[in-house]
Amino acid sequence: MRAELRQKIISVCDKKIAAKGDNVGVSFYAFFANKNDDPERLMEAATWWIETHKLDHFEKATKIKNMVLAEQ
Repeated sequence: MRAELRQKIISVCDKKIAAKGDNVGVSFYAFFANKNDDPERLMEAATWWIETHKLDHFEKATKIKNMVLAEQ
C-alpha cells in the first residue's frame, strides 16, 4: 500500500476515534470523497480491505489503524 494511502487511513481513523470513541466503525469508503475522483487509490484500498484481508464492510477504526501500522 502506498505511503500516501496509509497516512490517509491512519488520519481518518484517528479523527473518527477522537470524535466517537474506540468502538467507532469505518468502511474503506471513509477514506474517499463522495465522488470517485481517484479510482486507482480507491481500488488499492478496496483490494487491501476485501481481497487481501477479507474484512467485513464495517470494521472498528482501531483495528484498521493497528493493521495499517503493523504493515509499515
